[in-house]
Amino acid sequence: MPSGDPAVCALQCERDRRCRAWSFNYPAVSDEHAVCWLKNAVPPRVPSSCCVSGVRGAGVVEPRNSFLEVETDRPGGDYRSVEVETDPKGATCKAVCDEDKKCRAWTYARPGYIGKSARCFLKDHVKPPRRKPGFISGVVR
Repeated sequence: MPSGDPAVCALQCERDRRCRAWSFNYPAVSDEHAVCWLKNAVPPRVPSSCCVSGVRGAGVVEPRNSFLEVETDRPGGDYRSVEVETDPKGATCKAVCDEDKKCRAWTYARPGYIGKSARCFLKDHVKPPRRKPGFISGVVR
């Protein structure tokens, strides 16, 4: 699917009366597009960093904690960007920001959303968050 938004996959499941569950695969380095799998049964949960899954009627439940803003970009304020290893939680990007005294916030872009590799954007001032699939952000200072 051309959209990198798991909410679009959840909506496709809602619109298909045979769908009971769905699984959304984020774009990979070798793929240009995300993949949405619609399922006619609800299989057991299996942890995976490549995917987001859900059941019909539940929408997309994104993890929340005090330092991660999942599916969120903080556009603007960038003073540096670096290529980083693929990291489903953005911890590598947060660590790069923590080590840089100038960095106040960061945004991690999954592979396939900005380019073939994952990128970390360091920000010298904090801008308002905006929902954006494939991105994880955080504020550190």
